Amino acid sequence: MLRYLRRNRQLVAGLTLIALLLVFAGVGRLVWDTAQGAPLSGPPNRPPSWEHPLGTDRQGRDLLAVMIEATPLTLYIGLLAGSLGVAIGTALALVAAYKGGRVDAIMRGVVDVGLTIPPLLLLILLAVSLNTGLTVSQMALVVASLAWLFPARTIRAQALSIKERAYVQVARLSGASGAKIIFLEIMPNLLPYLAATFVGAVSAAILASIGLEILGLGVIEANTLGITLYWVNYYSALLHGMWWWFLPPVIIIILLFIGLFLISAGLDDLANPRRRRAA
Repeated sequence: MLRYLRRNRQLVAGLTLIALLLVFAGVGRLVWDTAQGAPLSGPPNRPPSWEHPLGTDRQGRDLLAVMIEATPLTLYIGLLAGSLGVAIGTALALVAAYKGGRVDAIMRGVVDVGLTIPPLLLLILLAVSLNTGLTVSQMALVVASLAWLFPARTIRAQALSIKERAYVQVARLSGASGAKIIFLEIMPNLLPYLAATFVGAVSAAILASIGLEILGLGVIEANTLGITLYWVNYYSALLHGMWWWFLPPVIIIILLFIGLFLISAGLDDLANPRRRRAA
């Protein structure tokens, strides 16, 4: 494992970057007083200082405390939505690929129709209809409602290829049940690919949730990166020269996506036989 990690530097760099963000959030809660979940208050619209290293927003909230709370909360939305999306997409894709025929045709048709419609438009309509009393977990469920479409298409294609392998045919001729073939023969060979798909789904879910929150369709009371940018836009912080309000969430979002991209690229090296042979 250590030899492989030394060779796969993209995976190591991505994991290190995500770990640093989690350490920032975890250690920050211990070192920087967040008043039991409510960010420290101070004079509003103050630039960075020793007392408030990242400055304060128009509501007087300490932006360092906001970032400490917002980073894991945004990552939680992405992880929950991505996990649900990949789980649903994988289950549907495996059943459709193994059964074939009408089941596969129906699933493929639903996925193709779903992918032709702009996902952000559907998410906006769904979030508007459920916006009253929406919680952070419900926000993740809204994003997950469409997060299964792309994993279902890509995993189905891989499952169709594995389905024709000799060992699957041998298992079928030996009398193994469909569930046993799916979970013991097909799925184990998809695990590296599922890991890469999961990271991609988490990235897409975080991007979708941030987009909805900037439009004001998130949980306004929550301290997430998207809601922080919503307040930046609401109060026209850039027009008023409050750069310290805009930069921290943008920098964290950039680091978060770079880390997830590097992890996805590193996992692709593990899932792609051609890249393994080249290495």
